[in-house]
Amino acid sequence: MSDRELVRSYAEPPKLGRRKGEWIDIRLPEALAGAAPQKLLQMTPIAPKLANKLIQAKGVLAQGTTLRLKLFPAEAIDFPPDWMELNVLYEDDFTLVVNKPSGIEVHPSEHGQRRTLAHAVASYYEMTNQQVRIRHIHRIDKETTGPVLYAKNEFAHYEYDKAMREKSIERVYLALAEGVLEKDRGTINKPIGQDRHHSTKRRVSETGDPAVTHYEVVERFVDHTLVRLRLETGRTHQIRVHLSAIGHPLAGDGMYGGKRGLIARQALHGERLIWRHPWTGESLSARAPLPDDFAEALGKLRG
Repeated sequence: MSDRELVRSYAEPPKLGRRKGEWIDIRLPEALAGAAPQKLLQMTPIAPKLANKLIQAKGVLAQGTTLRLKLFPAEAIDFPPDWMELNVLYEDDFTLVVNKPSGIEVHPSEHGQRRTLAHAVASYYEMTNQQVRIRHIHRIDKETTGPVLYAKNEFAHYEYDKAMREKSIERVYLALAEGVLEKDRGTINKPIGQDRHHSTKRRVSETGDPAVTHYEVVERFVDHTLVRLRLETGRTHQIRVHLSAIGHPLAGDGMYGGKRGLIARQALHGERLIWRHPWTGESLSARAPLPDDFAEALGKLRG
């Protein structure tokens, strides 16, 4: 039987394996002992492009019924560490999910900027003796709270970027909108482009990029509505622009027409992040607790 036929015979994905330092060891079926590394890699979730790179870097070893892959090479942390308290929602060898507080950016927006979430994650990696580059998969606005996903090696980064393009990473938000939304649920399908008069502002524009937001009403108040939203696309300020465009700007969102009497920032919180593990394919989710200022705003409305 050829190597190719052997791989087909054992097409089930391998178990997670066991990490040993920079390597992960995977047990193989006896019938695959001695098969070429290129063929053995076809059994793993590693894309051909990365598999070839791994082989060229001598990061693949086949030892009897064990396949060893150098998936966790030591890397220089590429941001100077700035310590701040981090709320880690989920972590394993491939993934880190951090609950971002309001008031800090995910990544520097200008040269030399410090005290972003990237610098805080760098500090966390340093304190936990992890030699890992900072690889954020998506961003959320400076004043928005909620989960941010990080990849902890090149393989996970490749898989998560692919998942983002395929829209298979789901982000669920809670927002406090001004006014009372009449429909219990709906979809806002309006393209978004840059505002010609304001470099950091966005607006609904026929020539903009496609943008789709799904919403459902969670709770109605006298003059506000708590809504849960799911993004089909990930445009800058998408929820803020879309809710403003239908006449219901976020409470506290002065840029898009909201008032700041109830809360001092836009009332937008990433409630859940749902994704599949890049190695095992297992469905995972992380839920971020409602921040104090958002909870206090809801308390005032309910009171």
